[in-house]
Amino acid sequence: MFSKDIGIDLGTANILINVKGEGIVLNEPSVVAIDEDTKRVLAVGLEAHEMLGRTPGKVKAIKPMKDGVIADFELTESMLNYFIRKVKAKNIFIKPRILICCPTNITGVEKNAIKEAAERTGAKRVFIEEEPKVAAIGVGLDISKPNGSMIVDIGGGTTDIAVLSLGSIVTSTSIKIAGNTFDNEIIKYIKNNYKLLIGERTAEEIKKEIGSVNKTKKNKKMEVKGRGLVNGLPQTITITSEEIEEALSDSINEIIRAIKQVLENTPPELSADIINNGIVITGGGAMIEGLDELLKKELNVQVYIAENPLTSVALGTGKMLENLKLVEE
Repeated sequence: MFSKDIGIDLGTANILINVKGEGIVLNEPSVVAIDEDTKRVLAVGLEAHEMLGRTPGKVKAIKPMKDGVIADFELTESMLNYFIRKVKAKNIFIKPRILICCPTNITGVEKNAIKEAAERTGAKRVFIEEEPKVAAIGVGLDISKPNGSMIVDIGGGTTDIAVLSLGSIVTSTSIKIAGNTFDNEIIKYIKNNYKLLIGERTAEEIKKEIGSVNKTKKNKKMEVKGRGLVNGLPQTITITSEEIEEALSDSINEIIRAIKQVLENTPPELSADIINNGIVITGGGAMIEGLDELLKKELNVQVYIAENPLTSVALGTGKMLENLKLVEE
């Protein structure tokens, strides 16, 4: 009676919370701002994200998740506590049951760290599930049947690739190349080619506005402001989508190689199913213009972008909360 079931997509870039019966009630950046002298938490989520690259000396905005796993245990715990309280999922009478997602191929130690961080927020019970499985359920794939389904989840810290059948992952991999890598590649490209220094937030805006991996599309342009490395003064440049394509090419090729590797390790019968059913891409990275067409060309398989790529995992946790008894602890 006094219990709530909540699903958490604990992402490197964003944290989403799905409360059973209510749907997705929270979607905020995975950022915590602290006072470096006292280590006191000053802001969490959206408020902390606004401080990225703009804080005075003793205030630091930190992303406590790195590559899909916990980089700072205490800050992750503080962040989870704050968000769980914010969605009113716990109080003196209520101890929630939590379903939390993690990348495939993480170590037992990393998985236990995620579970422990959730348990320390006062959870009644914690369940751990692998992200691509939850994302597949979230996008509406029926993974319970003896048919092969393939999903590529390009998140903030990791890209998770999996072939699923009979409710389980048959073959999978997780690589630490994803949205944050794209941002860093854009920062590096502009620094090397224009001698201009930009921050993470600007790089993310460039990626969203003119990010492209397809030469056939119209070449878009964007004004970018930053600090000149030569004279240290504010400077404005114009960058094109073709340049962003060049900046992202190595990372995109790594993702394509990883997908091919998973396909090579897939049993022949399931490979036939994937040819028939295609591959679904989800996560923020799926929204880069032309990615679906590039993958289709490289893999010779139909590729579909999920209807709600940014919320697929959180939507999947909502569906799994309806049958928590089927979730392995």
